[in-house]
Amino acid sequence: MSRKKRIIKRALIVFTGLIVAVVGFGYWFMSLLHPIDSALLNMESTTPGDLSYVMKNRPPYRGKILAVVTSCGTMGESGKATGYEMSELARAYYVFVANGFEVDVASPAGGKPPVVIDDEDMGRFDHAFLNDTVAQNKVSNTLPMQDVNPDDYEAIYFVGGKGTLFDFPQNQHIQSIVRQYHEEGKVVGAVCHGPAALVNVKLNNGHYLLRGRSVSAFTNQEELFLIKDARSIFPFLLQDKLIENGADFKEGYMYLEQVVKDGNLITGQNPWSTWAVAEAMVGQLGYAPKHRNKTGEELSVEVLETFEVHGYDHAIALIDHFSAAEQAPLSRELLAVHSILAAMQWDVVKAVKIIGLLKYAKSVGSRQRQ
Repeated sequence: MSRKKRIIKRALIVFTGLIVAVVGFGYWFMSLLHPIDSALLNMESTTPGDLSYVMKNRPPYRGKILAVVTSCGTMGESGKATGYEMSELARAYYVFVANGFEVDVASPAGGKPPVVIDDEDMGRFDHAFLNDTVAQNKVSNTLPMQDVNPDDYEAIYFVGGKGTLFDFPQNQHIQSIVRQYHEEGKVVGAVCHGPAALVNVKLNNGHYLLRGRSVSAFTNQEELFLIKDARSIFPFLLQDKLIENGADFKEGYMYLEQVVKDGNLITGQNPWSTWAVAEAMVGQLGYAPKHRNKTGEELSVEVLETFEVHGYDHAIALIDHFSAAEQAPLSRELLAVHSILAAMQWDVVKAVKIIGLLKYAKSVGSRQRQ
């Protein structure tokens, strides 16, 4: 056999071996995820009446909170679709309702705003929101910001969605209500891209509201990882604009919970911060937030945060703690996503360790079912 043929033969053997290894790893990796659960298949029919957290032991009426969503349905001239993030509204909405508040929904233009629904991230509260006739009537007929009476509400909550970068910053009615609430000591909350509502607000002394204030929002790293050409699509990157106008920006770990409280201003970094932002707002309004069993996604976020801060062994211990406390099963899908995220950033060691957490979470889950 000629040298060229031997080289070709060896190359084919190596290539075939690599393909077999990749396919085998992919099969094993997928086996670490949750099998299809019949309960999840029926989740789409969830209604508010099925949410014991919302329906049981609800406190007396405590007033109203205004949630504000974007009216913008496209990302500038790119033509890419956008809207408000449904989960960032739904989950906060039910936290507020469960804690005794009525929620109205407004938008810059009023009427029915565009919405982004991520099917892969839908949970029971999200499906219940879609099946909630009261809530759906509110989001289909949002109040125009120009018609909002600020005195009707105890707090305001700005929902995320990339469209906010286009229609929140220049809206005079948004600026006015935020300035008024700041001066009256009312609570202002925002999550993910929602803090775009804050970037151009000036106080009566001419200074930006953000001057010297600690805030969080969707980070440059998170934005550019998802949309490489974000700088050319959006009028600004939110982290940059907040810092430009005086904010002390607090950046948390990528795609994990980060909530920053500066007096009556409460901001969250991304969708995984929604629950905590809403509950922090309830607390700042003077009420102890009603007990809520955390979702498997939230527990996985805690495990990942523990891994980032304290290391692998502490994260393993936390998985054991959750298991002993009979908490909801961890979202192994979220752990898998973060392992892939680490690999895409060429942090192979981190990716392998998170896969180790994923494997351990599966073994704990198997023991619980026995």
